[in-house]
Amino acid sequence: MTAALVWCPFADEDSAAAVAAALLDEGLVTCANIVPGVRSLFIWRGQREDAREAGALFKTSGALLPRAIARIEALHPYDQPAVLGWHCDAANPATLDWVGGLPG
Repeated sequence: MTAALVWCPFADEDSAAAVAAALLDEGLVTCANIVPGVRSLFIWRGQREDAREAGALFKTSGALLPRAIARIEALHPYDQPAVLGWHCDAANPATLDWVGGLPG
């Protein structure tokens, strides 16, 4: 069993929490850490942007990673959200047991 993480910025804490609640209810993640006050500097459609967002870090299993990413994208209020997922190289046994308890 492997653990995986997904990082995604949201316009605000409420939209991040709404997506997190849905993923928790659907059994796609074990936890979502919402980080308020993220300042994002980026290029979007050829223009430099500077925005205040809330970041969310989702914990899931490697097996559920593709489904979690697809679901975040489907629920996200942005037209084209930045959703990045990766398999964890290492985790402590207790975390692996916790994440491994997800269905799927």
